[in-house]
Amino acid sequence: METHGQTAGAAGAGWRQEAGDLVRAAAGGFLFGVPLLYTMEVWWYGSWVDPRWMLGALGVSLVVVMVLTRTSGFRNVRDTTWRDAAFDGIVIVAIGVLCAAAILFCIRELTLATSLEESVGKVVFEAIPFAIGAALARQFLERREREEEDEDDDGEADGGGLADALGGDDPVIGRTLADAGAAAVGALVLCLSIAPTDEIPLIASAMSPPWLLALMAASLLISYAIVFEADFSDQAGRRLHEGPFQRPFAETVGAYVISLSVAALALLFFQRIGPDQDWGTWLAWTVVLGLPATIGGAAGRLAV
Repeated sequence: METHGQTAGAAGAGWRQEAGDLVRAAAGGFLFGVPLLYTMEVWWYGSWVDPRWMLGALGVSLVVVMVLTRTSGFRNVRDTTWRDAAFDGIVIVAIGVLCAAAILFCIRELTLATSLEESVGKVVFEAIPFAIGAALARQFLERREREEEDEDDDGEADGGGLADALGGDDPVIGRTLADAGAAAVGALVLCLSIAPTDEIPLIASAMSPPWLLALMAASLLISYAIVFEADFSDQAGRRLHEGPFQRPFAETVGAYVISLSVAALALLFFQRIGPDQDWGTWLAWTVVLGLPATIGGAAGRLAV
C-alpha cells in the first residue's frame, strides 16, 4: 500500500519535473528569441497591426509549435500524442508571451502608459520566435549524459578536450579557461549583430538607473537558468567541476562580467561609444547590450 509520504514524494517529483520542463522551454525561448527583442521594426509593426492579423499570427504560431512538439517532444517523454501536443503547444505559446512581455517591460518598450492594443501587438509578434525556440529547446539542447569512459579514476567528470588543451596538467585551469573563452565567443556572436544598431541607444535612453539594475538582475537570472536549471548539456556534471569559477554563483557572475566586457568592446569597435560620451552613457549602453551578450555567453558555455 502506498504511504502518504510516498504519495507526497511522487507529487513533489512531478512538480519538480514540470518546473524543469517550463524552465527549459523559457531558456530555449530566450536563446532563440532574444535577437528580435532588439529589433525596432518588430516593435513598430506590433504597435499598429490589425488585431485580426495578430490573432491569425498567433494561431499559425500555435500550429507550428504543436507540430514541433509532436515531432520532437516538449517534455522528457518520447511518445507525444496530438492531444498532448495541443496542450503543450498552448503552454509553450503562453511561456513565449510571458517571457517576451517581461523583457519588453524590462527594457521599457512596454510601460504602464502603453495602450493595451499596442502592448498586445508588440508582445504577440515578439512571442512567436520565443515559442518556436521553446518548442525546439529539447530537440537541439537536450541534456547529454557523459560516457563512462569520460570519468576519471575518482569518478569526477573530465573537463573535455578543449579544457585539457588549455589547462595542460591542471584540469581546473583548463575548465575555467574553456568556460571563460566559450562565454566570450558566444557573447561576441550576438553582440556583433546588435551592437551597430540604433536599438541600443534607443533602449538606453528610456532606462533609469533602477531599470538598468533590474536588467542586470534579469540577465544574471536568465544566464543561471539556461546553464544550471534548464537541464541542457550535462547540467549535473557542471556542478562537479572544481575551481573558483566552477560553481553556479561564481560562474554566472564571472560569465556576466565577461559578457559585459565583450559588449563594451563591441560598442567601441563600431564606435557607438567613445571619449566624447560620459561614463553613464557607456555604462547604460553596455548594460543594455549585456542582456543578449549574456544569453550568447550562456549558449557558448553549453557547447563546452
